[in-house]
Amino acid sequence: MATLPGQAGRASHSSSHMMKTTKRGRPYLKDTVDLFATLVVSLDLTTHRQFFRQIPNSFTTDEACANLSNLKFAQSTRGPDPKDPTRIVTTTTTTTFSMSREMAKSMCQHFMDARLIENAGDRQSNIFKDRGTYQVTPKGLHILERFITRNGMTADHLVKVFATQPICMKLLHLERRPDDDDIIISQIPIVDLFRRFAGRQPNYPTTSDSNMPPDPAQEHNERSKGIFLQDVTERLEGQKSAQLFRFCFYSPAALDWLCDFSNIVARDEAAELMAHFVRYQLIQYVTDHSSRREDTISFEVKGGPGTTLRALPKAEFICNPKTLYRITEEGQRTARWNAPPRAAGATTGSAPTAAVTTGETSGRPSEDSSEVHAVDINYGPGPGTGVGGAKGLAGAQEAQATLQRRGSVAERLNKLEESMVHDSPKESNTDRLKFILSEPALRSLFRDFLRGNFCEENLSFWLEVEDLKRRFGTSSSASAATAAPTTGKGSQMEKHQDGLIKMAFVIFNTFLAHSSPCELNIDHGLRNELDAYLSNVLSVDGKGFVGKVEPAQTAQFTATQLQNMIRLYERIQNHVFRLMATDSVPKFVKTKQFVALRQYVQGLEQVDADFRMATESVASPPTAAVGAQHDFDSFGDELTGRTFMTVSTAANEKARALAAKAEAKRIGVNVPASAR
Repeated sequence: MATLPGQAGRASHSSSHMMKTTKRGRPYLKDTVDLFATLVVSLDLTTHRQFFRQIPNSFTTDEACANLSNLKFAQSTRGPDPKDPTRIVTTTTTTTFSMSREMAKSMCQHFMDARLIENAGDRQSNIFKDRGTYQVTPKGLHILERFITRNGMTADHLVKVFATQPICMKLLHLERRPDDDDIIISQIPIVDLFRRFAGRQPNYPTTSDSNMPPDPAQEHNERSKGIFLQDVTERLEGQKSAQLFRFCFYSPAALDWLCDFSNIVARDEAAELMAHFVRYQLIQYVTDHSSRREDTISFEVKGGPGTTLRALPKAEFICNPKTLYRITEEGQRTARWNAPPRAAGATTGSAPTAAVTTGETSGRPSEDSSEVHAVDINYGPGPGTGVGGAKGLAGAQEAQATLQRRGSVAERLNKLEESMVHDSPKESNTDRLKFILSEPALRSLFRDFLRGNFCEENLSFWLEVEDLKRRFGTSSSASAATAAPTTGKGSQMEKHQDGLIKMAFVIFNTFLAHSSPCELNIDHGLRNELDAYLSNVLSVDGKGFVGKVEPAQTAQFTATQLQNMIRLYERIQNHVFRLMATDSVPKFVKTKQFVALRQYVQGLEQVDADFRMATESVASPPTAAVGAQHDFDSFGDELTGRTFMTVSTAANEKARALAAKAEAKRIGVNVPASAR
């Protein structure tokens, strides 16, 4: 690294050194991250053609090697002059990386091992080839986003990449020793990593009847909930009958998961941590179907002098492709699968419940305004703070303060989906529609769906009548209505009543009058009954009601007549509600937009759970039992590692952009190209 001289008024010094490597021959994690992010920022990620496929946002082997041969990164910092604290100086550091083509290919191979890039033509390949096309992985985009934010860069040429590719929303960071860059192994990081690995609940993959390839973003979102599990029936050696093993997974899938969702940079690191899962009896070997046992690759770990009775003295993890492991009962307790779900707003000990605040909506009910509130939290102990340090705890509390959630929206969305998958009764459609109408974001999305199917007037009418009923219910004159005419010039109550009458006939002229701009398609009998009632009560100079209602015809309308009219409206409203529930809702819940919103809310719910987990680790490391009746007392002189979670803001920015675009479309404003 060389620091170039600065200009006048700037601090200036220069130095150079070889990149530090670990005992396993890999660069230190910080150097790896900086080099990877600097490379991606320098590349022009365009569309490349490979095997008759167009691969967007990609780069080739030649492009990566050419940039790595002479890669520069400049960073400026402002601070007090060490010689004169009253003077502020700007220090510009330019880091230059230089390497041969073979060294560049070796570095790119390390990026692949760390799951920062992947072969776009063959995602199962782990080899960086001499002629290949590559893309940045979701984990790589998460790392890249943090690098850009931390260094105050714009990187406009990467906006399209962040907008179109899946991003790892939550990345677990394990603390490393500063002298050799090895992960600090102790109870706290092992438990935190395992909880993230196992998920809040067993994660069984959903089966699809479609022959289409899975959507990458959806597949990544499902994997982020925890390792994919399966139930397997096996007859073990020495047993006469087969036995069912639940919560099973294969070794390679576990290694890939750890590399994808944590700062682990190689499969051997992941295998070592999986061996510690075995040592702590969180997972257990089941069987190995490999045909050539001599090719077995295993990692063995041993406990230190401070090992408790809970952990085995030593353990190994076998990495064969067909080696099967399962999550034990101890692992299930540690993952808290059987723990009762925490209610929104509840707190337990030092782990506050994370939440998302939703604002109130205002304005006419038929003119929905909804807002998708996105969150950005980056929590955990900062540099130089202990596990219970003030900075780490303050950061966690500050993040928690930004998360206040009203109800578990994700659980309710999942219930709707479950009732949709099974043969559900008609009442389930009613429940779905009630939920859609109660959630502003869903209601706005539902309105867009109805507009596309040319039946938006159904929702608009239902909301207008609901608002009219609410306003009428606040008037005390409704219960003691008289036959006295309403002039609109009397008391405040009379003015309020006059406004309700005008509102009722605006609804009629908009939705129910013949040839009205938003005429409803309602039952013929209901329409005739409403027309007959209005013809009976409305007359001007002896002329009955015909077509639309004129303002002069409402002058003699009484509160009793208004009440009867609202009752008719309510019957029509119920008819429209049933129509939406039986015809529109089943189609709406199958749309890509609904599925995307459900996954986004689930992501926020997962952020809440991860936040609680991280806060517990930051605030107070567990000193009592986590799973069964075991002790986590002393680990002798063993270092206590720390963990923290970082959350990407790019997914939240996508949600804000989509919400702004939907709102602009609703009010008829063109969305600028820069906001799309």
